[in-house]
Amino acid sequence: MTGYEELVVKVEDVKGSYYQIGLQQSKGLLSLLQMQKDALLHLTRSTNTQIAKQLLQKHCPQLINEMEGLSAGTALSLDTVLRLYSGYTITFPEMGCTAFMRDGMYVRNYDFSPALYDARLVFSNPENGYASIGFSQQIIGRLDGMNEYGLVVGLHFVNHEHSEEGFIASTIIRILLEQCKTIEEACMLIKEIPHGYCYNYSMTDCSGRAIVVEASPQKQVIKRENSFICTNHFESKQLIEKNKKMIEGSIHRKQFLTKLLKEELTTTALYQHFNTENSPLFYHNYQEYFGTLHTIIYQPKTLEILVGIGGNAQPTAFSFKEYLEGALMLPKEIKGIIYTN
Repeated sequence: MTGYEELVVKVEDVKGSYYQIGLQQSKGLLSLLQMQKDALLHLTRSTNTQIAKQLLQKHCPQLINEMEGLSAGTALSLDTVLRLYSGYTITFPEMGCTAFMRDGMYVRNYDFSPALYDARLVFSNPENGYASIGFSQQIIGRLDGMNEYGLVVGLHFVNHEHSEEGFIASTIIRILLEQCKTIEEACMLIKEIPHGYCYNYSMTDCSGRAIVVEASPQKQVIKRENSFICTNHFESKQLIEKNKKMIEGSIHRKQFLTKLLKEELTTTALYQHFNTENSPLFYHNYQEYFGTLHTIIYQPKTLEILVGIGGNAQPTAFSFKEYLEGALMLPKEIKGIIYTN
């Protein structure tokens, strides 16, 4: 099917204990589960839920509490919830993502398919953890996000080969946002977590510094110099051999963004470079799991966010600071348009 389609992203506000947060999310999960269950069961056919639970207990036990709440609210066994949503040893189609970090801004496009997109922007404020905002993947995970201390992390798929038993990047991002205040803390923790696949992680924090972590299951390399741009290929000598054969598109996007480094860009101008449908950073290949679903700008120093769904979208602005103060009225959803060719 081709043509224009409406894409609706739910905006969710979850608070309380991690168990309560899981319970709250379960209310809206059943319809999403019905759409994705068969696909997720196939993608997670190799998941060892006992090992997943042991590793989460070690690295982020509060996520087990959240999944216990999901289990109670959906009447699914905890074993099933762990299989579907822990992100442990799951095979996923290739995806594309582009990030640009400069002048206290982190802007990013997420490119994938609406078929496996949660379409949820989650504001989370746990009683005994770090508050955060981010786009969810498999409920528990985050495609990108920012926590109350200004740490921002986003994922960039590189290769599904060279895989080992470990977590998918969206779960790893959630673990980092839950437990780290700075990119230094995130760099230390990301090396302790078992990685299932090859991904780049783009990061910044309220200091304005930006880094890229190139991560394979076998090795993680931290790039601190000139790490203002991140796409979908490795560049370090240690990991460059793990790239896919075809990385021309990723290189082309990086070359385009390198030119932008020389320009003085306002937040609005930077947003338009990413969200305008005729931009070389915007893609319509949704059936090939490479269509732009959202554009987001995180500003760690001010905790402000700008979100656009689909292409040529009028951005929606949020103040995460106001949210933390209890002064932000959240919409129920954000709508956008995607064109499938």
